[in-house]
Amino acid sequence: MIRYRQVYKAFDYPVLAGVDMEVESGEMFALFGPSGTGKSVLLKTTIGLVVPDRGDVELAGISVFYGEDGDLARVRRKVGYVFQHAALFDSLNVFDNVCTGIPEDQLGREGDRECARRVWRALELVNLEPRQVLSKIPSELSGGMQKRVGIARAIVGRPEVLLWDEPTTGLDPVNTAAVERLIKRLSMELEVTSLLVTHDVEGGLEIGDRVAMLDEGTLRFCGTPEEFRSSTDPKVRAFHDRAAAEAALDQLTE
Repeated sequence: MIRYRQVYKAFDYPVLAGVDMEVESGEMFALFGPSGTGKSVLLKTTIGLVVPDRGDVELAGISVFYGEDGDLARVRRKVGYVFQHAALFDSLNVFDNVCTGIPEDQLGREGDRECARRVWRALELVNLEPRQVLSKIPSELSGGMQKRVGIARAIVGRPEVLLWDEPTTGLDPVNTAAVERLIKRLSMELEVTSLLVTHDVEGGLEIGDRVAMLDEGTLRFCGTPEEFRSSTDPKVRAFHDRAAAEAALDQLTE
């Protein structure tokens, strides 16, 4: 479903140094790596939010950067994107925020009633009671509820692919676990391909069909969660052990 082909990107310093990676159709795929190693940058190349210096990304066989006119728009219609900090519009209520996730061509074909029905259903899927939240603005919601509204916006357009950019950032361990269960459930119920960038390694290992690790802009590991846990690669081993220690410390300090 998603193919990264020799993706290079530098800003003030190299971030991605030739990433080759494939995500299969219907797969729940988790991507790990130290801070600053290019995980979110790679995710953003998937829909052209970041343009690589070299290389290409293909989604459902469509080239993101070397396709024909209109191909990028077709790619974006297939994708729902969950941003790291929810990225809701402060001045819009929940209904209008979620409604922005419906592609314009669909809005033009469907009446107001159908759009409202889709927003209502999306909120129910993320375990929010529509009657209680539809008219609220983001500042009236908790951090966890804002995350769920952001997820509802991503799924309301009926995507084939969901991209998750650190969706549990800023959440306590209990809410982190709840959001990860929601990610897994939605990916299965909606029958979508999910690519999850996360700092919660243990959570990603629990819900991922396959996982990968970026290190210094290159793909250091790609395989099953079991293979990741048993890897003898010293960098993979050190990263996993450090992440496990940090997670244990977080549990103790809550």
